[in-house]
Amino acid sequence: MQFNVKKKRKIALNITSMTDLLFLLLIFFVVTTTFLEQPGIKLELPHAKSAVVSEQKDVTLFVDKDGRLFFNNDEVSTNTLKEKLKTALPTMKDGALILKADQEVSHGIVVRVMDIARQSGVKKLIIGTKLEE
Repeated sequence: MQFNVKKKRKIALNITSMTDLLFLLLIFFVVTTTFLEQPGIKLELPHAKSAVVSEQKDVTLFVDKDGRLFFNNDEVSTNTLKEKLKTALPTMKDGALILKADQEVSHGIVVRVMDIARQSGVKKLIIGTKLEE
């Protein structure tokens, strides 16, 4: 007497589509990741060997090589800067303002901007530099 023995099927999972999906997600996250670069304002910051790298969360004032002022990416003039700083003062962490001036800009413009910042009530002025390698 012979019994019909059913052969067991091997279950195979096809994970090709899942690996494709994972690679697509990886590419998506790499492409959409934001970096600390400041878009729209091209500055060549001065170099300093003792520069401390810190995450930027405070209010930032940029001075480009043509002497134009950008307060949090909005262009302002020296006449309206004092008012802008006074209105933003409550939102500043520890009353700190980051000043990033291009190395080509005149020293007089930077000193004038620093004076306006002090007059408007800024307690701490942080000068942005690039770490020298």
